[in-house]
Amino acid sequence: MTNLLTDSLTFLDKAYAESPLEFNRGIEREALRVDAAGNLAQTPHPEFLGSKLTHPTITTDFSESQVELITPVAKTADAALSLLKDVHRYVYSGLGEESLWSASMPCVLGDDESIPLAQYGPSNLGRLKTTYRHGLSNRYGRAMQTICAIHYNFSVDASLWQHLAHLEKQTNDKHYRSRRYFDLMRNFRRLSWLPIYLFGASPAVCKSFVKGRKHALHDFDADSLFLENATSLRNGDLGYQSETQAGMLDVCYNSLDNYVGTLAKAICTPHEIYQKLGVKHGQEYLQVSGNILQSEAEFYTTIRAKCVPPKGANFLTTLKAEGVEYIEVRLLDVNPYLALGIDETQIHFLDAFLFYCLLTASPEHDPALCASVSSNLRAVVHNGQDTSTIIENLGQQQSIKTWGQAVLLDVMHVARWLDKTNGVDVYAASVSAQQAKLLDSGKIPSARIIADMRAESSSFFHFAMNQSQAHKAEFERQALSQTELAYFRALSEKSWREQAQIEATPGPNFDDYLEAMLKTYKSL
Repeated sequence: MTNLLTDSLTFLDKAYAESPLEFNRGIEREALRVDAAGNLAQTPHPEFLGSKLTHPTITTDFSESQVELITPVAKTADAALSLLKDVHRYVYSGLGEESLWSASMPCVLGDDESIPLAQYGPSNLGRLKTTYRHGLSNRYGRAMQTICAIHYNFSVDASLWQHLAHLEKQTNDKHYRSRRYFDLMRNFRRLSWLPIYLFGASPAVCKSFVKGRKHALHDFDADSLFLENATSLRNGDLGYQSETQAGMLDVCYNSLDNYVGTLAKAICTPHEIYQKLGVKHGQEYLQVSGNILQSEAEFYTTIRAKCVPPKGANFLTTLKAEGVEYIEVRLLDVNPYLALGIDETQIHFLDAFLFYCLLTASPEHDPALCASVSSNLRAVVHNGQDTSTIIENLGQQQSIKTWGQAVLLDVMHVARWLDKTNGVDVYAASVSAQQAKLLDSGKIPSARIIADMRAESSSFFHFAMNQSQAHKAEFERQALSQTELAYFRALSEKSWREQAQIEATPGPNFDDYLEAMLKTYKSL
């Protein structure tokens, strides 16, 4: 354990001697809707779920058939999961024969046209959202966009910033907090291979997913492809990776200004192929712009800096002016063994791990370190089940097992401190569960999935479909009370009223709306 980590925990011992340290957390779970046969649902986003443009907890991601379920901010892991569970229960109250796909990698897919784009209505905001999705479709194909994930939003309590600023002899302002969040994110990126090893759950895919695409996967059976030691194909070159971004995008995590500036530059820099595609064909919009990125949302990465902009405000403008409010972890696969895709043990580990990333010295990212981040991630994505695989730790070659054990030993110190400070016994247990996975890779989700597929002579589709149906039955046994139903119905009705209000408000024509939006990015 480093002196910095030891000194920080010793100082915080006194600061939290009489009160717990709280974290703020939220969960976003994406899932495909599938019909009774496991085909991608062709039905529109169900009306009873409310307006996907304005509903605070239920929306869609890329496809009309891809729900995104979002929790409000919660102070405990249990509260966050309880909120997520209630949203699932409401979704299942009206899905009929449909169910939510249990895995990150999609069900059997037809051609691109069979994957319906999410539609958000005729307002400028609604048209922007659908046009952005048209752009993703034209740039990357629709199949890639059907991949689903768990996003974990995390921030620390205001009191912690006050204590850390005092320890570090700094002024506790938005600049300090943003700088420290970027310290956390750089450490997380450097160590991102570890949560991918521990929680990766996408070692196999249906063959339809890669139809017509080059790949290096092997046949598992007549319907499935896999890699023998893969952990998370979703995080590799088959998933949310972009050759364009790898070759032309270099977003810097060394400071807030660099981060905003490099993202804004990518949003304003023309891309030869996308320029040839054009923004419009007749009256149909093909993409938001012909630039490297259409917006900051197209930046595919393991962790992002986040804030909550006022309604109608530009995200990056607000982020630069107000600073980082929380971070978003984006590398988590949906765990098909869990009805919610994530559980309390995983959340407690993430909290301890992120807190560790905040309290540990964070080297700035230079080209060599950034290259090692990418190569380590690829190695663990493709071969991580073999814990003797060598990766690079600040110029030194170490195995997944050796480096992982050293990191988890330090995280355990943080976890024990959190248990003591909060009067619980959950954090150390969560780290112990991950230490066991390094000793026996058969315990990680990716290895379990392949082992179960083999034991049951099951294709990836049938494995994930069986899990989906089991989760559906579990939620249907836990039907909402009339009071709970009334609450969610009221939320849905309110969201429809809010969409109607947006659509009734006059605004510029859509061309002018897009031009004004791009000018805002240019000013950054």
